[in-house]
Amino acid sequence: MSGTTVPSTSPAPKTRRRRPSGEAVLGVDTHRDAHMAAVLSLRGAVLATDEFPATAAGYRDLLKWARKLGVVRRAGVEGTGSYGASLSRYLLAQGVDVLDVNRMGRADRRRRGKSDPLDAQNAARAVLSGRTCARAKAGDGPVQIARMYKLTKASAVKARTQAINQLKAVLVTADPVLREELAGLGNAEVFRTCARFTDVSSHGDVGEESVLQATRITLGLLADRIGQLSEQIREVDARMARLVECHAPQLLDVVGIGPDTAVTLLITVGDNPERLDSDASFAALCGVSPVERSSGRRQFRRLNGGGDHQANAALHRIVFTRLRVDPRTQDYYERRIKEGKTRREIVRCLKRHAAREVFHLVGQLQPEPRS
Repeated sequence: MSGTTVPSTSPAPKTRRRRPSGEAVLGVDTHRDAHMAAVLSLRGAVLATDEFPATAAGYRDLLKWARKLGVVRRAGVEGTGSYGASLSRYLLAQGVDVLDVNRMGRADRRRRGKSDPLDAQNAARAVLSGRTCARAKAGDGPVQIARMYKLTKASAVKARTQAINQLKAVLVTADPVLREELAGLGNAEVFRTCARFTDVSSHGDVGEESVLQATRITLGLLADRIGQLSEQIREVDARMARLVECHAPQLLDVVGIGPDTAVTLLITVGDNPERLDSDASFAALCGVSPVERSSGRRQFRRLNGGGDHQANAALHRIVFTRLRVDPRTQDYYERRIKEGKTRREIVRCLKRHAAREVFHLVGQLQPEPRS
């Protein structure tokens, strides 16, 4: 029949989705349960945003989704040391260069607004603009082990100090006879004596106890707690010492550096020391880089008040240990004093020198190959 169009019964040809060849940048705003991700082109155009659960499967889906939009070689992640730590490790293992992005300041949030998609886009823009260049810590090697041991020791020391203070507070109001029994003893002997006090299980009805009995029981329990925490601290110290001897023995050969100080500095450097460009960047990270404070004819510098305060304290311990036992440091101190330098200025110079020395020693560490 002329003029009549017969519909075709053959299926319409499928359009094949071509894999994008252009490079894209990933930005992630991290949270406890879910992460908001955004993918931007190199020109800054937002290609897509989406939310993924903070799980192993969610990390895989996030990267798979991002790679459908472009070749992902760089990612800006907020909170690489907290909520974004696991995601950062996964991205690094997949060959993505992860940069640590700071959260927007209050002024930027008032001007641009605040939402999770915007934060994710700003994380990607920080990478594109070069505003952030701090590479994320790998967190998958011996330094991560040291970080967990250091956390365990810090909490044990805090709990032991609290228990000691409580024991001494109980002694203040204790029966005079009991106080006289413990008078003149050092702390260690007081703890051992209190630990030998009446066993809690030997008492029957609580209503029949006297104040003196309750005091002795309390002192015994606190002394037991102090002993247990002290044993935990010794165990963690031994593990940290073995860890440093295995992975960074050269640090222990330096005057003023012990296992605890070495662990603190290794944690600051991270499992990928190559992310630090120079000893100056490490000094700034530790808060020992000089800051200009000149005005008029007066020219001087002061220490940087920022950085990792734990690393700063570790370098401080190194310097003051050397001032006590190292002849070279003592000679340097005397020479600079004669030149008119103040003690604070000399300590600043010594901490900067110690940071340089530690950086070059840690740079000798060979990162373990990633699986």
